Amino acid sequence: MTSAASSSTSSPSFVRTHIKSGDNVLLRLPSGDYRNLKVHDKPGRITLGKFGSFHQKELIGHPYGLSYEILPEGKIRVRQPETMTELEDTSATNELINDGNFVQPLTYEEIETLKKTPGVHSSEIIKMQITQNANYEMKSEYSKEKYKKRKEAKFLQGFSILEPNMFNICEYWFVKDPQRVRGIRADSLGQMMSFGNIRPGARVLVVDDTGGLLVAAVLERLGGEGRLLTITDSESPPTYHVVEQLNLNTTEAAEIMTYLSWAEIDEEWAPVEAYEPEEYRTHSQKVRSEKRHARAEELRKRREEFWTGEWNALVVASEYEPFSIIERVEPYLAGSGSIVVHSPYLQTLTDVHQKLRAKPQFLGPSVTEAWLRQYQVLPGRTHPMMNMSGSGGYLLSAIKVYDDETANSEWIARTAQRKARKQRNAEKTSSSTPIPQDGGGSPSGVANGHAGPSHAATSGGTDEAPEAPIANADTTEPADEVMDSD
Repeated sequence: MTSAASSSTSSPSFVRTHIKSGDNVLLRLPSGDYRNLKVHDKPGRITLGKFGSFHQKELIGHPYGLSYEILPEGKIRVRQPETMTELEDTSATNELINDGNFVQPLTYEEIETLKKTPGVHSSEIIKMQITQNANYEMKSEYSKEKYKKRKEAKFLQGFSILEPNMFNICEYWFVKDPQRVRGIRADSLGQMMSFGNIRPGARVLVVDDTGGLLVAAVLERLGGEGRLLTITDSESPPTYHVVEQLNLNTTEAAEIMTYLSWAEIDEEWAPVEAYEPEEYRTHSQKVRSEKRHARAEELRKRREEFWTGEWNALVVASEYEPFSIIERVEPYLAGSGSIVVHSPYLQTLTDVHQKLRAKPQFLGPSVTEAWLRQYQVLPGRTHPMMNMSGSGGYLLSAIKVYDDETANSEWIARTAQRKARKQRNAEKTSSSTPIPQDGGGSPSGVANGHAGPSHAATSGGTDEAPEAPIANADTTEPADEVMDSD
């Protein structure tokens, strides 16, 4: 198992399938809560409260995505998944059931005593509660299943290891502390990556005030190919705690990721140069000077890379006013570059939307809101969940285009080319027609005199942009295409 984990981490896609020492692991408890912890190959126990405890070394080498049960001696074993079966419809109803305290003979003290008794597993306690319940047989099959699930969520000693992907990590933070990630839900994060066209090989600018949620999502989409530059408030390297949960290959992540502060992206800003003596008194003074020169040279290269431009996307989730961010960064975006801004407030993005509509270099600005509702999928019991989150925030998306008044649309270019073909065909037809001997009008002369300036104005004039190449021939005029090929 360890060898498989090592080979998976070296791949450029950052995919990891097994747990190794030093990894961050996301656990889901039977109650539905999440627990994030770091696993080490050292003696020690992981305590999950009433759901039990086990040795942390037991997790190393196990694959992600499985469910485990905790044994009394502190070990874990894989829990076999339950098969989904169709429940039989019966005539039993819950009409005459009285769920009072008297229906359950087992008291809280007796249950706690059973939990501390050596050799008694949590599944046995759940069975005892079910068999001793006075009203259990009177329940319908659906009520029996619900009762069993409630007891497992309360007493079952086990957990599930979640795969460290952005969906699970975003769900964890949205449930634990939505304000910390500015209310970004998993579906909203996925839409941001899609609107931004984040893909391997892309060059992406990120303004992230969510603790690294956007940075982690972009790194996962890049898969080790491309470039990511984050713009922060501090001149020191930013700390993104969410990125650590992905268990990325730190070497590959450092190769594609860099940072700059808001002051450093300003072309008029100049760093303060330290005083350098003509001669160094000590060796340590010379070493410090060399380090300062190295940092200054690295900063210069990062600024030059940003100013070079041709960035493919700008992804923003910040507490600053979004339009001011777009104005600062937009000149460095490439043509057809995507702009995506998330905000938990609709009015903030509505104001930015109106400003972008007034500027010709922004194409198709729009504001959307994601709507999400989870479903329970079971045989005969598929239905939407009763509870759902209110909102995952609002998204503003737009595309940056070059403000060129001489540029033509594809439709205008195709129309101009068809007209040019017709003019050339008319010239060839008129040149092949014999000239009358009676001195009448010259058809070819008229045709040439009419077609020459028109053709020049269409294809050779200086007032219009060059014609765009067309990949596919116009199927409506096959004869013209054959004559053009001559």
